[in-house]
Amino acid sequence: MKKTVLLVLVGKRKESAVKLQQVLTAWGCLIKTRLGLHAGVMENCSETGLLFLELCGSDTDNAELARKIGVIPGVESKLVILEGPNE
Repeated sequence: MKKTVLLVLVGKRKESAVKLQQVLTAWGCLIKTRLGLHAGVMENCSETGLLFLELCGSDTDNAELARKIGVIPGVESKLVILEGPNE
């Protein structure tokens, strides 16, 4: 069993959110699960956030998505591949 997860740390959400969303939309077919977290609500909304993306594309496509996200200013991405025992 193999699982690929892309972790995305967003440093300045107001500045990077539009570009990040454009990339996520363009590559949306690779994203099986998306979970976004940030602290705060309403007027106390945090400028930082964390995304967990479970990917279902090829290794090449997944790496390219991670690269495209990682070049957005204020955003860092890390591709994690977990390989467990075969079922």
